[in-house]
Amino acid sequence: MKVLFIGGTGIISSACSRLAVESGIELFHLRRGRTSRPVPAGIQVLAGDIRDPGSARAALAGHTFDVVVDFIAFTPEHIALDLDLFRGRTGQFVFISSASAYQTPPACLPVTESTVLDNPAWAYSRDKIACEEALFAAYRREKFPVTVVRPSHTYDRSLFPCHGGYTVIHRMRQGKPVIVHGDGTSLWTLTHHEDFARAFVGLLGHSGVVGDAVHITSDEWLSWNQIHHLLAEAAGVKANLVHLVHLPSAIIARHDPEWGPSLLGDKTHSMIFDNSKVKRLVPGWQARIPFSRGAREIMAYYDADPARQVVDAAFDATVDRLVAVAERLNGER
Repeated sequence: MKVLFIGGTGIISSACSRLAVESGIELFHLRRGRTSRPVPAGIQVLAGDIRDPGSARAALAGHTFDVVVDFIAFTPEHIALDLDLFRGRTGQFVFISSASAYQTPPACLPVTESTVLDNPAWAYSRDKIACEEALFAAYRREKFPVTVVRPSHTYDRSLFPCHGGYTVIHRMRQGKPVIVHGDGTSLWTLTHHEDFARAFVGLLGHSGVVGDAVHITSDEWLSWNQIHHLLAEAAGVKANLVHLVHLPSAIIARHDPEWGPSLLGDKTHSMIFDNSKVKRLVPGWQARIPFSRGAREIMAYYDADPARQVVDAAFDATVDRLVAVAERLNGER
C-alpha cells in the first residue's frame, strides 16, 4: 500500500510509522520540518504545511494514496481542508479522533463504539465530535471513504500520564505530597503506543471499517491511585513515602485552568472500553504492555538525561496551594 501520514512523528504516530514501514507499506509523511523523534529509514517526506492550502497542494502534486491518515486535525476547519485536498485522491481517509468524545460522564460502562458522543465539559472533545460529524456527512453525501479511530490515553516513554509531568516525580522523590483528583479510585485506561500501532496498522486499507468508527485501547483498568503508585515504584520511591492527597476535580479546576478541563472533560470519571470491535477487525490483536512496564520505560527515559528532568516551578507551587486547600477542607470536617 501507498500510505500518507499527515504528521507521523507524534506520540501515537511515531509508533504507527515504525510498524507501517516494518510491514512493507510505502509510507509518506507530510510535514513542515524537523522533529525531535527519530524518523524510521524508508519514509518519504513531502515537505508541506497542512495548515497552508497552497503549500499542501504543492507537496501532494501528482500523488494519490491507498490510505491517508490525519493525526493532527482538531477542528472542522481542518477537516474542510482535508476534504478539499483528498477527494478522489485516496481509497481510505483515517481521522484520528478521541475517546474523550464519548458521553461524559458515561451513562454505562464499558464504553462501546455505539456510546453517544457528548462531552459538555471540554472544547477539545466537542471539536473532535464536530470533525467526525463533518466526515460522516461527507460519507453519506458523496461516499468520502472515512474511517474514524478513537484513541484513549495513549502514551510513550516521553509522556507522564499525570498532569505536571516530571514535576510529580520530583515531588515524590522529595517526599512531598502530590494531588490526585477525587478519591483516586476512578478507573482509567492507559494504552502503550506500540500496542495502539499494532491494531492501527491492521486497519489501514481495511474495507470493513470504511464509513465506520472504532476505538483502540488497552484492556487494563487502573485506578489513579494505582497509576501514581506504579510511577513511584518505577521512580524508586518506597510505598510508605508516597503521599497522595485527594481533592475534588471541581476544586482543582478552580485553581488550575489548564488542568481543570482535562479533568472535568475526561479524567474525573471512570472510563473503560469494550475492544471487541477492533479485535474482530484485526484478528489476534490484543494490548500486551501493562503500565507497570510502561512506567519503567518512562522513568528510564527521564533518568537517562538530566536535561529531561524539568521541574515546573509554577505547577509545583500550584500543588503546594492545592495541598493546603485539601488540609483546610479536611480540618473542617
